[in-house]
Amino acid sequence: MANAKQLQAIVEAILFASGEPLEIERISQALDIEDDQTQQILLNLAAQLDERESGICLLNLDGKYQLTTRNIYGDYIRKVLEVKRNAPLSQAAFEVLAIVAYNQPVTKAFIEQVRGVDCSGVIATLCQRKLIEEKGRLELAGRPLVYGTTPDFLRCFSFASLDELPELPKTVDTDRQLVLSDEPESVQQDESNAQ
Repeated sequence: MANAKQLQAIVEAILFASGEPLEIERISQALDIEDDQTQQILLNLAAQLDERESGICLLNLDGKYQLTTRNIYGDYIRKVLEVKRNAPLSQAAFEVLAIVAYNQPVTKAFIEQVRGVDCSGVIATLCQRKLIEEKGRLELAGRPLVYGTTPDFLRCFSFASLDELPELPKTVDTDRQLVLSDEPESVQQDESNAQ
């Protein structure tokens, strides 16, 4: 049986080699130790990386752990690797991302109902950037796909979990009123003009 220092080194090696977020359970199984002990090893590793101001940090992404470079060194890494900066997200992409994050799992139809426009292209872009992903299908006619956020979403916005999403504002725009009706908008406008 490895000692505590060796176990921490093994965990660090596993996380480094994986490159993807890993659950505590998977790490514990590999080491044949209890989840509580793995959790303590991860906490110790994170503290040591922070204490020595390492260029690498340990992220907790909704219960999964991943070694990653610190954001503050991103520009230097891009220079060395000649990585082109991704184009920023459009306003439409941010809107769709917010709808998915706060309401997941959601269908494309739900997103389009909230935004009022076709969102196929935006959804495809967000899936391509691995910020959202397909989470299965609803047991309804047509079995529509449902979407949710990914660990990359959490990492990009520096959230440990979705619980850290900021609260939605509770203000109401009194200049705009939502009219709920089965009638087409043109009929509603004709009726309001007649009044």
